[in-house]
Amino acid sequence: MNPMNWSVLSPEILLLAMSCFITLADLFVSSPRRGLTHGLSMITLAAVAALHLLGFLEAQTQYAFGNMVVSDPMGHLLAFFAVVATAVTLIYARPYAASREMLKGELHTLALFALLGILVMISANHFLVIYLGLELMSLSLYALVALRRDHAPATEAAMKYFVLGALASGFLLYGLSMLYGATGALELGKVFEAIGSGQINAQVLVFGVVFIVAGLAFKLGVVPFHMWVPDVYQGAPTAVTLMIAAAPKLAAFAITIRLLVEGMIGLGKDWQQMLMVLSVCSLVLGNLAAIAQDNLKRLLAYSTISQLGFMLLGLTPTLIAGNTLSAANGYSSAMFYLVAYVLTTLAGFGVLLALTQRGFESEQVSDLAGLNRRSPLMAGIMALVMFSLAGIPPTVGFYAKLAVLQSLVSTNVPLYIGLAVFAVLLSLIGAYYYLRIVKVMYFDAPATTGPASGELLLMPTEVRVVLGLNALLVLGFGLLPGGLMAWCADAIRMALAT
Repeated sequence: MNPMNWSVLSPEILLLAMSCFITLADLFVSSPRRGLTHGLSMITLAAVAALHLLGFLEAQTQYAFGNMVVSDPMGHLLAFFAVVATAVTLIYARPYAASREMLKGELHTLALFALLGILVMISANHFLVIYLGLELMSLSLYALVALRRDHAPATEAAMKYFVLGALASGFLLYGLSMLYGATGALELGKVFEAIGSGQINAQVLVFGVVFIVAGLAFKLGVVPFHMWVPDVYQGAPTAVTLMIAAAPKLAAFAITIRLLVEGMIGLGKDWQQMLMVLSVCSLVLGNLAAIAQDNLKRLLAYSTISQLGFMLLGLTPTLIAGNTLSAANGYSSAMFYLVAYVLTTLAGFGVLLALTQRGFESEQVSDLAGLNRRSPLMAGIMALVMFSLAGIPPTVGFYAKLAVLQSLVSTNVPLYIGLAVFAVLLSLIGAYYYLRIVKVMYFDAPATTGPASGELLLMPTEVRVVLGLNALLVLGFGLLPGGLMAWCADAIRMALAT
């Protein structure tokens, strides 16, 4: 066999080549609408998404570059949704960026390079590859946050994101170095074998796991490593906030599975207890802090913390319960939950971006007052998003929460049943601030600020079409969740088998 196996990385190679080409081609684009740059970016993303979807349907696990890279159904499925999320973000962001002098080549090229880092992380089977992808994604996102150089809040948010992101990367790198020192291996498969041999200093391993979990928690944005999330969400341009809120979460989930499950499952009793604490703290702080927020982006930031805390519940049972089937159910439910969260977040921020026209930033809850009278369609989509985040049927968020709760209850362990009850109670608290937004849109007097109904109808056709499809997916996967759930279950099962 060819140890390099270049074909395994064909989507990433295509993305890298086209990103470099688009960067150079944009130098010769004089149109302020950046039509050529946007068109090439969309074509590239469509091709990369198609390659990953075909790879997922082939249902094979392959390795490349001396086992440094892995191509499996889980990676292809997560990469497919990451590419789709990036494409949708760029479509939503185009009118917003044009009205703020942000529609430059850098917006597209940095987004493509951030996506490349995400795809590298998702396919990594080696410590160095994980870190390479992480830094490529992070550095691109730092630059995107600071893209509005004359906007003080964005510059401040970029500084905070850079400093805390560097700290998180240091935590993760230090944990990986300790793991390498203990096992003598950088490849995840060899780390797994070394831990399974039982001939390694367990104390060093546990210290390494602590730093790795801390680094992953920073990237996910869960308590107590959440400090950057509200400030960056609020300070960054809304289009960039969506880039941070959607696709990178899929990469963080992927390296969590790669590192903790595929590489360090022998230390599961240690890291699962840590994830349990992170999950409970995130549910409590995220839901309670969101109640007091009047800024929409800050509210959605705390909502993200609570949502990811709920997702982590799917990774916490299993090994302590001693049930392999329960492990697969938990991981697949967490993956389904994250995909549902990304789809819902895209629709929610899509509405916010549609409402921010002519320099007006729709960032306060009060800016949505009476939205139903100005645009029933936008109010309906936003209400659907809030219902999904709250876990109200028949949206995809309801089934996602139900799947995670079922994975906890099916263990028949009192601890996990108690966690499920606790999560339901915190979800009821979270429903308050979600339904508050629905109440403001439908029952409050119309806001005097913000775009009028006529301006909302002037949205580009591609934005209206994509936003409508996005909302239909949030509703459709709630009504018919079986197909996506089966995809997630098959992907996780094959990942665990290898």
